[in-house]
Amino acid sequence: MTHSLVVKAASLIRDGDIAGAEYALVNLADTEGDYALVAALETLPPKDLLAVIREYDASKESVVSLLVTPEQFARAVVMEKLYGDRTHARLRGMINSVLFRNDSEVGAFIEAIGDIDGGYQALVDYLSDHDEEVAHFAVYDTFNVRHDEEGDAVDKSEVMDHDWRELAWLLKHEHPDMFEQIWPPLKKLMKERQRREAELEMQELGEAEQDGERVSRPERPAAASKPAPTLPPGEESAL
Repeated sequence: MTHSLVVKAASLIRDGDIAGAEYALVNLADTEGDYALVAALETLPPKDLLAVIREYDASKESVVSLLVTPEQFARAVVMEKLYGDRTHARLRGMINSVLFRNDSEVGAFIEAIGDIDGGYQALVDYLSDHDEEVAHFAVYDTFNVRHDEEGDAVDKSEVMDHDWRELAWLLKHEHPDMFEQIWPPLKKLMKERQRREAELEMQELGEAEQDGERVSRPERPAAASKPAPTLPPGEESAL
């Protein structure tokens, strides 16, 4: 039963019917129990599992997201790049909905992601929209980039939002070896982004100045032809 259901789910996913695949997997949990679903997910190809999980965010709790194991999830997470989502919005929603589903398992999921090839890069992608805040947090222990003095360190209770701040805090304070691998690439991303933004700003400023010169500089009127000189009576022009 489990094998045939996995085959059916994989077929539905290939056909683009993600909701149908999710329904089939949930039905397995309803009829044969959660352990049967966990076993089915173990045999489901990571790319197919990813296709199901990424359709749901924190606002749409999924039985699959609730039962996927840290190792299964880590394998799926590193394949997110296949979708080429430059905003990483689906990656963040997916990680948030699964990673923070159970406070007692957060550490296991973080470690599983760190243990798999490509896991660190997935976490860098997850945090990339907040590269400056995380790079600042690495040095000053606060996400407020305007504060760089002692006593400004953020407490865990202030970042329990099941989002990027909480994950960054957990990485630094509870998984420091992983954090040391993550924040330098983020700092590099930040500097590259700031360089591109500065170049774009200079380009736009230069174009604005050129436009302003064209508007403010009056056009020269065409040279008028000079009238022939008037000669006194009785004199002839030497020309």
